Amino acid sequence: MGFETALSGLKSSAVNLQTIGNNIANSQTVGFKQSRAEFADVYASSIGGVSKTQPGAGVKVTQVAQQFIQGNIEPTQNSLDLAISGNGFFALADSIDAAATSNLVGGSTSNPAIPTAYTRNGAFQLDKSGNVINAQGRYLLAFSPNGTTVDEGFSVGVFKPLKIDTSQGLPIATKNVNLKVNLDGSLTAPSSGFDFLPGTNTPNPATYNNTTSITTYDSQGNSHIATTYFVKTANPNEWNAYFFLDGRSITPGTQAAPADPTNGTPATIASGSVVEPLGTISASPLRVSFNASGKLLPVVSNPPSTVTGVTTIDFGDINLADIDPNLSVDPLSIRFDYSGSTQFSTPFSVNGLDQNGAPAGNLTGVDVDKQGVVFARYSNGGAKVLGQVALARFQSDQSLAKLGDTTWGTSSDSGAPVYGAAGSNNFGTMQSAALEGSNVDLAEQLVKLIVAQQSYQANSQTVTTEKSLIETILRA
Repeated sequence: MGFETALSGLKSSAVNLQTIGNNIANSQTVGFKQSRAEFADVYASSIGGVSKTQPGAGVKVTQVAQQFIQGNIEPTQNSLDLAISGNGFFALADSIDAAATSNLVGGSTSNPAIPTAYTRNGAFQLDKSGNVINAQGRYLLAFSPNGTTVDEGFSVGVFKPLKIDTSQGLPIATKNVNLKVNLDGSLTAPSSGFDFLPGTNTPNPATYNNTTSITTYDSQGNSHIATTYFVKTANPNEWNAYFFLDGRSITPGTQAAPADPTNGTPATIASGSVVEPLGTISASPLRVSFNASGKLLPVVSNPPSTVTGVTTIDFGDINLADIDPNLSVDPLSIRFDYSGSTQFSTPFSVNGLDQNGAPAGNLTGVDVDKQGVVFARYSNGGAKVLGQVALARFQSDQSLAKLGDTTWGTSSDSGAPVYGAAGSNNFGTMQSAALEGSNVDLAEQLVKLIVAQQSYQANSQTVTTEKSLIETILRA
């Protein structure tokens, strides 16, 4: 009967209208993927097969297939908003094992959370415990860091809920000071040896040529001013460097004379750690020598380095209680590196001065790079690696189970998830402070809506025509 054929057309057209309407309704839903209704014709068959004169039994909907094409990346002002450009889904967990989370250490094989859903909607926020969650309260999963730096890598497959540490950033004791200066080769040696102003603990400017200072930090984040005084000697291309920490002279140890000053054969500096009494100047300054071209002759620390041309000196295990009896901190060990320093006939200049310590700091923000590595930024200039956002991909995205809330789950046809990091192993890159918008083209959907409406009306006309035919037969 034609009624059955028309009815199948009405049902299929209704599904198509509903699919298009759902696309239009979600044209502003973050991470939404549009769908399309796919149809197939229907023929009645028997043991002998389908007759050549079989007109067909209508139409059926084979599937409502989602289209996983890329949506537009739209910038936001929230650093926890994440967008994937390319292949991949964010991995989410419905619950976490708090005990496993607290015991998780880099390299651990315990998983405090298991992925249960996947999404392209990167609109995340913090819960009261600092965990990163989506609007439905699911936890964003990340790979656990193996150490404290990105170079140490991440344990792919060891999931943990991404948690933003709002505690203070730990202080970092200074280990290295890089000092790159130019000493004026046209200067002459002071008339008297390096000394203090009479009755003070302040070095006499008439007894040195140049000075520079930098702030360093101990294990508790206390600041200490490290100062270097440069004094020209009577020998050509030769200077003495005197070191002070918080106004107290510290000794660099014993320096052996270079075996060949012409080519700069490395000399050995014994690690110094002595804090001289207040008002005393170290009797063993560092000898800074240059060749005829004004380049610094190599000086290496003890034990001798095999790297030619590196000029360093170590101050090992300085007891800061000798400087301030109120301090009870770890001994300070600093290496001064003078690589790149020169002696030219130009005014004294500091061309490079930095150190790697930091005081305690408060959380000021969160950064996520293109590989999904999450850093906590602190007011002391430090950063802490919190993890790497976990991504998943599937052999068949269209076979994923639709869970609602712009999430999907695995199915027998989708294949098992493959986990990895953004920018590697066929995964897309990640962008922070951005969201992937819906991939619905509203103008296109409105045109499809008109076509679907006409199809529905045409099928309803088939019903009307069939009714008229039956009425004609009955009146005959």
